[in-house]
Amino acid sequence: MRALRVILAVGAMLCLAAAGLAWHTLTYDYGNDRFMASRGAQLGFAEKTYQTPDGRTIAYLEGPDAGEPLLLIHGQMVSKEDYAKVLPELSRRYHVFAVDCYGHGGSSKDPSAYNITTIRDGLVDFMDDVIRARTLVAGHSSGALIAAAVAAAAPGQVSGLLLEDGPFFSTEPGRAQNTLSYKEFRTIHDFLAQDEETNYTRYYLSHSYMSTLFDSGDGNTWEPLVKRPFSERIDEGGGGMPIVWYYPPEVGLNSLVFLTRNLQDGTGAYDLRFGDAFYDFSWFVGFDQEQTLRQISCPTLILHVAPSSATAPSYYDRRGVLISAMDEDDARRVHALIARSELVEGYASRHDIHDELPQEYVDAVNRLANTAGGR
Repeated sequence: MRALRVILAVGAMLCLAAAGLAWHTLTYDYGNDRFMASRGAQLGFAEKTYQTPDGRTIAYLEGPDAGEPLLLIHGQMVSKEDYAKVLPELSRRYHVFAVDCYGHGGSSKDPSAYNITTIRDGLVDFMDDVIRARTLVAGHSSGALIAAAVAAAAPGQVSGLLLEDGPFFSTEPGRAQNTLSYKEFRTIHDFLAQDEETNYTRYYLSHSYMSTLFDSGDGNTWEPLVKRPFSERIDEGGGGMPIVWYYPPEVGLNSLVFLTRNLQDGTGAYDLRFGDAFYDFSWFVGFDQEQTLRQISCPTLILHVAPSSATAPSYYDRRGVLISAMDEDDARRVHALIARSELVEGYASRHDIHDELPQEYVDAVNRLANTAGGR
């Protein structure tokens, strides 16, 4: 009888633990969609839109006027809410403006605008008409490319520049084809070119190059760990994004799949045609990366992540494919080209320093502001 009570007690504890894990996993805010409802309004943030002179819409979050203006430009496949973990702290010192790039969030979905010069010009107009003061500009990933273009084109409007793990030079033709990012853009391109599968997430699970990173040498674990459980939940979910309850958010698998939300199948606001512009390089028309970096005159802080734990000490996988946004040579080339720059390497982050290491990111912004003469 005593043994039975012990077994029942252990069983009850396991059930409670499983229920707690499921609740934590299923209620986690993977896309930071609930930021405004949960904290944004209390912190003084407001959701707004700006109409550019050419008639396009830029959606943005504006925080309280606590100091120097700070413009945040997100990376690809996410939105302005991607900065949710750092917005509370940043809003205590800065007047924060976090924008949605075209093709993302609440901003215009117009493929003719999916190029860096049009995005740059729209943001320069935004700074002229909305911010109306010299501004610290911070960009992440493709947003770092945009931030660099803004700083080069409008030096009088940018007081300091933060480039967070931007894919400089690795996105150029001839080089890009051997990067994880480009292979993922090819998945987007191929999905848009076919008409058999209408759900992009399901297509992604069968065609993503990411699956090769799950090859341990003893077999590939992508099928049992990722493709099968997430595909099953797509079938069961009635069109919503699949979440596997027994993978806690800290593991990252639900977040990885959640990134595939898109406009085309109605699961999100990201326009896959934006990624397709990276595949055919039309996004880069008129953008000379080296010349742009040479033209930047403001104090600049370059943040670069350490190699992935799956590929360390290299930034490349065993096939020679670049897994990160840029390697150490790219980062040092960026540093050499920007006259007033500082390179900080080795962040223990997969790519999103502001999300995975929020305090270190805030410290970096403050460091830039102090260097640029902000308060």
